[in-house]
Amino acid sequence: MLINYRILINIVYFLSPIIIILRLIKKKENLYRFREKFCFFTKRRLNGSLVWIHGASVGEFQSVVPLIEKYEKKKDIDQILVTSNTLSSSKVISKYKFKKVTHQFFPIDTNHNTRKFLDYWKPSLSMFVDSEIWPNMLLNLKKRKIPIVLINGRITLKTFKRWSNFKNFSNFIFGKFDLCICSSLKSKIYLKKLGAKKLKFFGNLKYSQSEFEKIEINKNIKKFIRSKKVWCASSTHNTEENFVGLVHKKLKKKYKNLLTIIIPRHINRINLIREQLNQMGLKIHLHENKKRISKDTDIYLVNSYGQTKSFFSMCQNVFLGGSLINHGGQNPLEAVRYGCNILHGPNVSNFDEIYSFLNSQKISFGIKKHNGMLKVLSKLLSSKKNQGNIKKKIHLKGEKILKLTIKEIDNYL
Repeated sequence: MLINYRILINIVYFLSPIIIILRLIKKKENLYRFREKFCFFTKRRLNGSLVWIHGASVGEFQSVVPLIEKYEKKKDIDQILVTSNTLSSSKVISKYKFKKVTHQFFPIDTNHNTRKFLDYWKPSLSMFVDSEIWPNMLLNLKKRKIPIVLINGRITLKTFKRWSNFKNFSNFIFGKFDLCICSSLKSKIYLKKLGAKKLKFFGNLKYSQSEFEKIEINKNIKKFIRSKKVWCASSTHNTEENFVGLVHKKLKKKYKNLLTIIIPRHINRINLIREQLNQMGLKIHLHENKKRISKDTDIYLVNSYGQTKSFFSMCQNVFLGGSLINHGGQNPLEAVRYGCNILHGPNVSNFDEIYSFLNSQKISFGIKKHNGMLKVLSKLLSSKKNQGNIKKKIHLKGEKILKLTIKEIDNYL
């Protein structure tokens, strides 16, 4: 199976120039930095100890920001290499003012690339976030006797079934991890069946919070939003914006001063979303700091990454997308940390244990159809109750998970 994988990844590597060109046209790649995926590095490896953390995209990176902040304070760590796969993640990472962090794009997982990557960066410890499993990289890390840790490890049922079709190969690959710190008990069971050996579960690392989170939003925007009866739909996927638009139209019959903020999961869809909502007769304002906002704006459409927490801080009610479609939902914890109630569709398997906890605390509410959303949201918008207690509970839970995670990882530093 390893031979088959290497043949396949080499075909991808051979076709990658065409893929990169198409992604550049779609503005999904950085014109000056895509070379990093071919191991033409744009940053320098400093002298001393280097710890490497890899997460695919924005969500994976944000889940380990508190961990990075702790490692920045460690005197025995000189450099923290953070790699990711997406352009959006690089933009979010650049907004943090880390002193020791160097960001590069993860290389295409060929045997040659991964050896070249490790020869250059020479990490003393490697950490993979969530479900990032790259066979060639894992094998070459093991050959160099560099500890490999999976942090906040998450395996969905779909992923588990796919790996289970290649049982010997999965045991071979997952057995390379020196430690797997799981994000859920379900993932712990799946990882064990797939061949992972040393497993720990403390809770989902996404409960933890950055020490230096800053809310950055224009004063005029803040003033406008706070003058409205407002709710937010975040991490929405295709078709979910239409659903939200219909709810807004019905809800506005009761709340004339209603404003709906939409933060799509993929901002490259902005023009399509705006066109669809315009066809529904809704008045759209595209997020721009200096642009005047019309008083009769229906939908405030956010077209940049890294802004969600700023809008969560001004909303008490948030609908999390990826849950009305067959996607598995999005992480609700960031919104909860700002005291928001959470509305979600029926498909939340990616975070079912978290939603179970939030449901028990009467923080989250499942909906299936427009009328269900309308009924729950109407009640929440009329309520003056805030979630101050849950904010404190989430903070304490996050601190405990982070402390236990770092303690376990430190055994490999």
